[in-house]
Order: sequence, then structure tokens, then C-alpha cells
Amino acid sequence: MKIKRKIIKIDEKKCNGCGLCVPSCAEGAIQIIDGKARLVAEKYCDGLGACLGECPEDALTVIESEVEAFDAEAAETHLKSQKSQKSVLFPSAPAMPCGCPSTLIQTFASPTVCQQANEPVSQAGPASALCHWPVQIRLIPPTAPFLNHADLLVAADCTPVAYARFHQDFLKGKVVLMGCPKFDDVQAYVDKFAEIFHNNDIKSVTVLVMEVPCCQGLPVIVRKAMSLAGKEVPLAVTVITTRGDIRNVM
Repeated sequence: MKIKRKIIKIDEKKCNGCGLCVPSCAEGAIQIIDGKARLVAEKYCDGLGACLGECPEDALTVIESEVEAFDAEAAETHLKSQKSQKSVLFPSAPAMPCGCPSTLIQTFASPTVCQQANEPVSQAGPASALCHWPVQIRLIPPTAPFLNHADLLVAADCTPVAYARFHQDFLKGKVVLMGCPKFDDVQAYVDKFAEIFHNNDIKSVTVLVMEVPCCQGLPVIVRKAMSLAGKEVPLAVTVITTRGDIRNVM
């Protein structure tokens, strides 16, 4: 049955697919589909507009239109269905059953001065500052031992390619978690970081992003996760230009 009521309208031309609106919708009515925010079903949207303030592109508005009536029961069922497809917040992280080498937890010792001096001349160069594996946000379990008492570097996937001194200036001494808020699941990121903050004593967080609009969701995700976990951790944000310069530090 259709009635005239308030509902969210998404301007696809303005939407950059950052996904910041997704976690703010308590009914799970908005999802990123084909790189754009889309309303899953009219009956899931209550029209209150909690997502409006999250959009950096002003792509969301509340309008009055002839649409399906809001169905709170259907929205709740839909939300439970979404959550059942993801890990429940703050569980003990199960081992990944696939046995893929990319999921094997590893911690690396830094090379000694002697080891560096004995490297073949053809391979000599700055040593990698990476101290653990894996590095992708989706692959790191919240209970990974290298997370506790760590200084985190949350880096957008493109930053190491754009910034030439990534290892020396940002990675050294930090545990890195890499991902892309445009192509990955934003809510899954929020849940994962909330678990990390809940399960570990994190000393600080540095978020490294590109200047492009879709990257700006990453620090918002981290802040939401801190709030969800009830933690306050020192947070710094650095923005890298597409030409590999530091644009600003916040």
C-alpha cells in the first residue's frame, strides 16, 4: 500500500559511493550497489533523515512522495538478515577456514644492522618497515597479537603508491591496516575496527588517505568504531595528493 510520506531521495549524480550514509541508517535501508548509495526498499526507510549529515556530497534529501508505508517489522527482519551475514560484534574471532596463506598471522623482526650490511649490493636499499602480516583490514582478526598496545596506521590502498616515503615516514613502528572505503563494505569496516578497539589497548591511530572524495570516509569509520567501542584513542589524519605530496595533517 502506498501513502504520501517522507522518504530519503538519493541523487546518484552527486553520490560518490563513499558509503558514509550506510552505518547511520538504523534500518539498513541504504546499501552501496554498483558504486552508488541506493535505497534497498521504500518500506525499510522511516524518512527521519539520520543519514543526511553524513553525506559529504549533499546527495541525500528528505522528500514527500507516494511510496510504500514504512514497515518497522520488515525493516527489523531485514536488519537481522544483514547482521547474520556478518560476524556478530565483539565475538572471539574464528580462524578463517580457507587455509589461504594470505590469512596466516605473522610477526616480523626488524633486520639487524649486520644483516642489512650483508645484503647483496644489487638488493641493497631501505629495509621494509612492515612488522606483521596480513595487512588488509578484512583479513586481520581483531584478536591478532600484534594489535595489542599498537600504534595503528589505517591507510587507504592507494597511499603507498602515491607517497614515495611511505615506509620511512608513516609505516615505521606502526601496525598497518589497509583498505578502500569505496569498494569495501563500510559497515563491515566499522564493525571490525570496533572489535579491534574493544579487544585491544590501542595507543594511537594515524589515518592516511588520498585527497579524493571517496577516501574521506576512512577517518569517519574509525571515529564511529571508537564511539561504538566506548574508547577514546588519539587520532591524526594525513591527506596525500595524487602527486604524492602531503596536503594537510589534521
